[in-house]
Amino acid sequence: MWLFIAFLLVPLIEIGLFIQVGGAIGLWPTLAIVVLTAVLGTWLVRAQGISAMNNLRSSFSRLDNPSEPLAHGAMILFSGALLLTPGFFTDAIGFALLAPPVRMAVIAWAKKRITVSQFEMGGQFHTHQTGPTPDDTVIDGEFREVPQGKEPNHPGSGWTRH
Repeated sequence: MWLFIAFLLVPLIEIGLFIQVGGAIGLWPTLAIVVLTAVLGTWLVRAQGISAMNNLRSSFSRLDNPSEPLAHGAMILFSGALLLTPGFFTDAIGFALLAPPVRMAVIAWAKKRITVSQFEMGGQFHTHQTGPTPDDTVIDGEFREVPQGKEPNHPGSGWTRH
């Protein structure tokens, strides 16, 4: 039901804002603002996205929990979609999500409502030798002698093209 309400209210808010802003400053300045925010938003999303990817890579290399850098990346991606959507309301939300303090507040809000039962990364890798050592290993198999010369009607091994 919440999704239905969002799909109903967001376009209505956008239409109302377009009418108000267009009435105050005119059609062409309103359209110029919409195009300018899309271009500026694309540039900002690219810069923030590169930073988020670097943070995610750093998290992986340190074997830290990657959920927070992933959440930042997801919100930056969502803000890019909002900024490319024509409208003032979606642009305001998109620009807000590009601000790291706003993203941190959203993550803190989500952490209160999401429970992670277990997270484990980079555990110790143990090997246990229970059988013979590699020097004592015996491999059982069947074989047949292959003549040195290749016969003209040789079918091939199936592993290579002849």
